[in-house]
Amino acid sequence: MAAPMKSQVCVVTGASRGIGRGIALQLCQAGATVYVTGRHLDTLRATPQDAQSRGGRCIPVVCDSSQESEVRSLFEQVAREQGRLDVLVNNAYAGVQAILNNTNKAFWETPASFWDDINNVGLRGHYLCSVYGARLMVPAGRGLIVVISSIGGLKYLANVPYGVGKAACDRLAADCALELRRHGVSYVSLWPGLVQTELLKDYLRNNDNAEDSLLKQVGKELAKISKNAKKSSSPSSMSRQLTTISSKYPVLVCGDHRNERQMCGGFGNRPQYLEPEWKGTAIL
Repeated sequence: MAAPMKSQVCVVTGASRGIGRGIALQLCQAGATVYVTGRHLDTLRATPQDAQSRGGRCIPVVCDSSQESEVRSLFEQVAREQGRLDVLVNNAYAGVQAILNNTNKAFWETPASFWDDINNVGLRGHYLCSVYGARLMVPAGRGLIVVISSIGGLKYLANVPYGVGKAACDRLAADCALELRRHGVSYVSLWPGLVQTELLKDYLRNNDNAEDSLLKQVGKELAKISKNAKKSSSPSSMSRQLTTISSKYPVLVCGDHRNERQMCGGFGNRPQYLEPEWKGTAIL
């Protein structure tokens, strides 16, 4: 089996399950050495165990992306053990349960701390990892940083903190890419679309009678894509596409978003709030 990423070193944050786990397993299968992070070692262990069965090398590291000291320690470990970093995937996100617990509520009806639940790990944590990851990539003159975002940065989805955070993730990718470009390092934002993660499927299974319109729509879409494997966006199917990312695209859209151009104002060309000099969006 070909190993297109043999000898490359990657870091995937939030890889205990869901999108992060899927990405890590695919990178391992492609031959890379992958450091995976999570807040709890007991849930994190399953990812490297699965990677070994596929012939890959996966190293678990307990790391809370909201804590700078732990993020710094993670990248110091990578530098000490590998001496290089080729790919960083900023996927860690601690806001899913908070979103599910506050569905159908306006921003003034939720605790002010709801903002931190959504964006402390899912935005500030991405910036911290990007800083320390770039410090390994820039001297080497190569590297790719990916931040997991979504269509929520373009249109209202779920709640205010979520949309603002995702728009900020896209802006993070744009501005970091601008500063990194002359150093040979790329930074892209990846929109996976609706992904059948373990947490989401379990929640919908246990809340069949939920009255929230968003949850009902999500449930219908998951049922729809489950019947059509070609349209399904599972963690593993979406993650395989990550290994083909080209540095010429500042924003990558994959999964179910390819059918949403009209709804989003033709964002197949590029999101409207992106800078004019940006090149087009890749629809995977």
